[in-house]
Amino acid sequence: MSIIKKIFFCLLIFCNLSFNSVAEEVKKIGKFKDWEAMVLVNSSGIVCFAQSKPVLQSPKKNKRDARLFVSFRPSEKISDEISITPGYDFNKQNSITAKSGKNKYNFDIAQQKFAWIADNKIEKKMIRTMKKGSRIMISGYNASGSQTIDHYSLLGFTKAYSEAKKSCS
Repeated sequence: MSIIKKIFFCLLIFCNLSFNSVAEEVKKIGKFKDWEAMVLVNSSGIVCFAQSKPVLQSPKKNKRDARLFVSFRPSEKISDEISITPGYDFNKQNSITAKSGKNKYNFDIAQQKFAWIADNKIEKKMIRTMKKGSRIMISGYNASGSQTIDHYSLLGFTKAYSEAKKSCS
């Protein structure tokens, strides 16, 4: 899948969710503790995803609209796609990582305010980690080189993930 399509998809979701003017095409299919499962119907087909907001952000004084997504796009044969947005443009000189327990994952692709993992096998491994864990931390760097860390609760992740996956089956 092309980066342009990924960016367009994430921007569409982010804009719809950020401004609380969710278009008719986006439908919440379930809230599971700290995670939600949603469906987006657009001209290219159905997209299902689980998403969450951070429960803690660092630095505290810099509030951002960050999110973590796991998406399914059957018309493009895409499943288990992990993406993040910290609410700012990434600094491309620094790495973007996710850590849960002893597990660490690197995001390979960063475009504007979004990042993805390029290898679906690594995404599937990260999802297994998320199902077992209680928290995951996403670390990135903004344009000025300052580090941010977003802590996501994984309570409800498995149910939201399963519901999103089932909705796109």
